[in-house]
Amino acid sequence: MFIFNTMTSSKEKFKPINGKRVKMFVCGITPYDSPHMGNLRTFIFFDVVAKYLRSSGYEVFYLQNITDIDDKIITRANETSVSSLELSISFLNEYMESMKTFSIDSVSLYARATFHITEIIEQIKILEDKGYTYKLEDGIYFRISKFRDYGKLSGQNTEALRSGIRATVSEDKENQGDFVLWKFQKPGEPFWDSPWGKGRPGWNIEDTAITEEYFGDVYDIHGGGLDLIFPHHEGEIAIMRSISGKDRLANFWMHTGMLTLNGQKMSKSLNNFLIPADLLKDYSPSEIRYAMLSAQYRSIADFSVELLKESRVNLNYIKRALRIMENANGNGSGIDFQQYKDGIKESMDDDFNTRGALRSILDIAEKVVEKETSLSHEEALKGIEILKWADSFLSVIFIEKSKQISSQTVETLLSIREDLRKKKLFRESDEIRKALKESGVTIEDGKDGSQWFYEQ
Repeated sequence: MFIFNTMTSSKEKFKPINGKRVKMFVCGITPYDSPHMGNLRTFIFFDVVAKYLRSSGYEVFYLQNITDIDDKIITRANETSVSSLELSISFLNEYMESMKTFSIDSVSLYARATFHITEIIEQIKILEDKGYTYKLEDGIYFRISKFRDYGKLSGQNTEALRSGIRATVSEDKENQGDFVLWKFQKPGEPFWDSPWGKGRPGWNIEDTAITEEYFGDVYDIHGGGLDLIFPHHEGEIAIMRSISGKDRLANFWMHTGMLTLNGQKMSKSLNNFLIPADLLKDYSPSEIRYAMLSAQYRSIADFSVELLKESRVNLNYIKRALRIMENANGNGSGIDFQQYKDGIKESMDDDFNTRGALRSILDIAEKVVEKETSLSHEEALKGIEILKWADSFLSVIFIEKSKQISSQTVETLLSIREDLRKKKLFRESDEIRKALKESGVTIEDGKDGSQWFYEQ
């Protein structure tokens, strides 16, 4: 299996740090508004990544953060006269409903930034002790000039960053690219106590505190949208490497391309976006998901009615072939279904080429329709088996599938939970228990270990 690594701009053979265990982190949402289809492209793709890795025999702990305290949340809360907490929970619930709607059910744990303030403060203390921080009137800042590799992921150098993208422009800052680690409280804003005064965390350090808590200082895969490479992912790298002294934060950096609408980036700030409800009036979740996976994930994809209509036609054709296979009773067609499975696997092993995998599935459908009268029952069973295998990670064909979390995922999470308990990280282990409970799994702890069962 080969994965395109943004850090090296090349495809590299995938080898996890720890045998068949994979630790994957993907930047989640900031719940200040409804998620749009540009957001969902990223989450649909990484859902496929996690599911395909699991189907290939890997144990995947897929961690996603929720940035539930942020300037955007505070601003929107003030505009709507609700608390920041109420606003973020409301849009977080809407996001979770979208995840269910589009069969995005592979995330092992959602970690909210506000649940990890202690870890964030500890990281800032370490950076302070090492000389990476300085204090201004509005907060504690990270000194990017001290981290020599800043800009390596995005291919930019420190001198070119003085414009300070998504950073507060201030004459007091040593470098306009320096970013805030801890923002001092303004009147009416939510806050937490810290050694530097009341305030709240900056954007970048929320993610590093979460990943270090669950993964340690180096892990296998870090994913997100292309627009997060700079400055967000550069900031994460600078923070964690400065703390750990290691030469990397993640072995593989994966980024999804932009989704455009009418030729422009899909963005709320540009008022150029679609939310799921806009599309679900006319198209099914499977059709929308198929459309998202029909383009190479790193490419810029234009979302259009034509693309959705094409996805509907293709899915209907695949389902027609499925009905033929379910009723097959011919004498034998000679279809070599294995070659199509090999084609799907070859595509997926080549940087998760979902476009190629879907093409192979269409090839199966075309061959089945062509050989409808001669297809035997035994051949059909093989074809159906392959479609079910492919759909275990693509999730576009068999709509009425169980939403029950897999036993493999449960066992992986219990193993991680046990490690956390041994380290006396009981709050984090309880988070896993809660996540499993919400997925319909009950854990019973005893002297001889933990047992689990599905709730009826």
